[in-house]
Amino acid sequence: MANVLIAGGGIGGLAAALGLAGRGHRVTVLERRDTFTELGAGIQLGPNAFHALDLLGVGGRVRDRAVYIDELRFMDGTTDERVASMPLTGDYRERFGNPYAVVQRSDLYEPLLEGCRSHPLIELRGGSAVVAYEQGGRGEVTAVLATGERLTGAALIGADGIRSAVRRQLVGDGDPRVSGHTIYRSVIPMEQVPEELRWNTVTLWAGPKWHFVHYPIGGGAFLNLAATRDDAAEVAVVGQPTAREHVLNEFPELGDTARRLLELGRDWKAWVLCDRDPVDTWTDGRVALLGDAAHPMLQYAAQGACQALEDAVVIAESLDCPEEDFVQRLEKYSAARRERTARTQLVAREMGRRLYHPVGEGARERNAMLAALSADDMYDEVAWLHGADLR
Repeated sequence: MANVLIAGGGIGGLAAALGLAGRGHRVTVLERRDTFTELGAGIQLGPNAFHALDLLGVGGRVRDRAVYIDELRFMDGTTDERVASMPLTGDYRERFGNPYAVVQRSDLYEPLLEGCRSHPLIELRGGSAVVAYEQGGRGEVTAVLATGERLTGAALIGADGIRSAVRRQLVGDGDPRVSGHTIYRSVIPMEQVPEELRWNTVTLWAGPKWHFVHYPIGGGAFLNLAATRDDAAEVAVVGQPTAREHVLNEFPELGDTARRLLELGRDWKAWVLCDRDPVDTWTDGRVALLGDAAHPMLQYAAQGACQALEDAVVIAESLDCPEEDFVQRLEKYSAARRERTARTQLVAREMGRRLYHPVGEGARERNAMLAALSADDMYDEVAWLHGADLR
């Protein structure tokens, strides 16, 4: 039994803790905040996420909280025209072995947290920000906390997010890349949504240099709204309260139906989206990166949380070994994950440019291309992503 340290108590960190403890390792999760909580609204979970959650032992608990979506629907946001849709029920579930669902972020986080709290090999420590690490000469690594405290283990997993202190030391690639896209988010009670607009879909309205997404969360009790503008923003913003009038004015070309939905939003907050370029180096001796610390991506492929869950399963499997083999096995984990996550990062960027935000003739060509695809064509397009088998 080895002692593994994890920097970061978010979705990826807790998932990794469950996976490693399941392999018999003692795990200490070091979270910078005083309490273990997860901020944010909605998350989309593809079949690959449920596959990972099942292997981590919490799939059932997440399923109990999820909303199972009937289809992914792509709309022309300026004309209200339905361009294409991908059914997510019978044939889709049969092909990929699991459903596609949406959850409130807490509906994914809390089952992971409950699993960690109830596991005898996992210790959760709040108020413990990891700011640096030091490699030991006797098969160990030391995590240095902001308080000056030092903790030693057989491995350190950096799951501390897009502005990871572990990545800063391991990779040294500076600040995240600012995408130039601002996203406005609001969550409203479903009772405020007109009956005819309560769709059991993830619906995306695409317009010139913007798109608008909405779907039910919280067991169907709420509607999650997310509107994104390609506005060339240059400075990262996180959760900034934004006036409703400003949000409405940012999307003047919206068609009638999409406008009705956007106007329902209240208490809007803004984020400027950031990601990073893929890198080949995820490990440094007994230290490895995971989740957003390793491969932060734009939301457009709806795979950020899914890929972190996959990481957790693979790193736990990789470290199912004596601790003297950890360095080699962490390199194996990195090699197994780099290509897939890099592809997902770059596809997410491309989706924002080519699918969601084209203008004029580019938008017309996009609509024609999507409209020509059958359901099976669409399943083929996403098979590499949704159909991952981690066993």
